[in-house]
Formats: sequence, structure tokens, C-alpha cells
Amino acid sequence: MRPIKRAWLRRAVQVIVPGLLLLVIVLAACDKLIRDSAEPYMFGRLEEVPMNEVGLVLGTSHRARGGGGNPYFNHRIAAASALWHAGRVRYLLLSGDNGTLSYNEPREMRRALIANGVDSTRIVLDFAGFRTLDSVVRAKEVFGQQRFTIISQRFHNERAVYLARHLGIEAVAFNAGEPPPRYGLRVWLRERFARAKVFVDLLFGVSPKFLGERVPLPAPAEAVPDSLKRERSAEASVGEAGSLQR
Repeated sequence: MRPIKRAWLRRAVQVIVPGLLLLVIVLAACDKLIRDSAEPYMFGRLEEVPMNEVGLVLGTSHRARGGGGNPYFNHRIAAASALWHAGRVRYLLLSGDNGTLSYNEPREMRRALIANGVDSTRIVLDFAGFRTLDSVVRAKEVFGQQRFTIISQRFHNERAVYLARHLGIEAVAFNAGEPPPRYGLRVWLRERFARAKVFVDLLFGVSPKFLGERVPLPAPAEAVPDSLKRERSAEASVGEAGSLQR
């Protein structure tokens, strides 16, 4: 190897290795701070979950990347259903991404919860929960909730509770079941960076993509936006048609 190439390689290593080491330290510190701060508010046993008016269900796709059902979605629906049936929450606020006409996380969650016996009148949809931050902030600022129970997998709950508590929200979390290990590595890696981004968002005061008009819970008919009334009406019609077909 030529001397010039050896020198360039040596300088590259001197820059890259310390940079990677610093990145690992930052990610580990962010992870530990969020995990330790959220720990007192995590609940895995149904009977131990404090009673709240509202359960905030964090959205995800109902389909896995490779096709078939998404176990993260299925476990969240099972946890939310169990929490509601046990009377630990009275309403379920379903917050997820509806960025396109063909992709609608809250609607899929609603269908699954109704199939699990949850009363449709106790379900409220938030179509602008594009990120965890959006879902948590909108639960407070749009839906008027100062305290609620977050429902997702533990890793997600820890981050959501940390955000909520930092923003003055009295949030606790009910941990949904975890998917098989083969789903874990990619999600684990992504979560490490998501936890670091929490501090960037808080530092720069990042706000949700959309806020909009206030919708109290439980929402009186006159407080529901016209667009949401039309959405609910259309969903009711689809549900009735599906029942007749079955």
C-alpha cells in the first residue's frame, strides 16, 4: 500500500472510530435516561393499571412489511381491548397515521377493537398521530386530556411516557405483548435513534404537524368537527353493510 493511501486510511480511522464511539455513548445515555425515567409508570399486569378516563392507543400498520398480520398491531389491540373490558379506561383514543386515502391506522384499529367487543361509542379517532410526539401532544391540546393511559409495546411506551411527563402530562402506560424475536433487531435499532431524537425535538420545541380545533372527550355531537361527523357516518354505513353481508 502506498504511503499516501496508508496516511489517508489512518486519518479516516482516527476520525471515524471516535465518532462511532461518541454516537454509541450518546445513544446509550438517551436510552438509559428514558428507560429509568419512565419505569415507575410502566404496568404489565391489568389489575395494577391505574384507572383513567382515556386510553391512548398508539398506531401502527395492521399489515407486516412482508405481508400478513402485524404482531405489534395485534398485541396493541388485544391490550386495549382488555383494558377497556376491565373498566380501567372508559374511552379509547386511537391515534395514528392517515397520511393517504389508502393508509388509515385509526380506522383499522377501530375495526379490530369493535370486532373484540369494544363499544363503538367509546372509541374516538385521531387521524393526525403521525409520530409519537404528535399523538401525545394532540391528546392533551386537541382532545383535552391531562392524564391518560398509553397503550403500546414497552419500548414504545417508555418513550411516549417520557415525552408526556416532560410536557406536564400525567401519563402511565399498559405494556402490550411483544412479537417473536425475529421482529426485534430492526425495531430495536430504530428505537435507539428515536430515543435520541426525543431530546432533539424537546430542545428545539418541535410541535405536531397538525393541531386543529379542540375536541373534548367525551365529545358532544356539537363539538365534533363536520369532517369527523362525515367520517363516522361513512364508517357506520360500511359497518352496517358488512354485517348484512356476513
